[in-house]
Amino acid sequence: MQLSLRLSAIAEMVTEGNRLVDVGCDHGYLPVYLIFEKKIPRAIAADVGKGPLSRAREHIHQYGLDNYIETRLSDGLKEIGKEEGDTLVIAGMGGPLMEKILTEGEETRKGFRELILQPQSDIPHVRKFLFENGYHIVNEEMVLEEGKFYPLMKAVPGKADREWTEEELEFGKFLLEKCHPVLRQYLERELRIRKEILERLKDAPGASAGQRRQEVEEEKRKLLTALRRYEG
Repeated sequence: MQLSLRLSAIAEMVTEGNRLVDVGCDHGYLPVYLIFEKKIPRAIAADVGKGPLSRAREHIHQYGLDNYIETRLSDGLKEIGKEEGDTLVIAGMGGPLMEKILTEGEETRKGFRELILQPQSDIPHVRKFLFENGYHIVNEEMVLEEGKFYPLMKAVPGKADREWTEEELEFGKFLLEKCHPVLRQYLERELRIRKEILERLKDAPGASAGQRRQEVEEEKRKLLTALRRYEG
């Protein structure tokens, strides 16, 4: 079976042999794929919605994996036990909601060996949240699918060897170190957007417009600094 680029990247990050808990499992594609490929022994597919969970159950049954994947109605980690999984995947939701789930489910969260997260917004804040809550990021990936950019991160308990710079928190230390080609596409797109905004603000009067110009100029500076890594 085939996965989307986004889910394939997540699957690559899962440690072989780990028990998976997929929060916000949607159709259950990820756990089905990982069991089908014999990368993991068991999984819990959890979702807050009965509809997505029903679709996941149908998909699991279609592949004859009912004995390996349990579906569970759960608001975040509320119905997940502390020792029920080794890898926690939370993907396809906004950063603030993701942080809320991880905060409210702190005791359960501490039972996992690794977190694989794919936030849709507030990416730098999610990275900072992980560092402030006893994790360090060990791997990052970014994919472009159907015109959307999807950054992913894998975190484990413990401290990083050093604090990340503002630029690394903003764009991803590992993505920058690898001069990741998809990150470059993202940076170039964001730079075009900032230039367009500045052009529109060029002759705009008033203090608020001036302040906005300063903010956008600073964002532009950060993007250009990151793009210089790709020169040569």
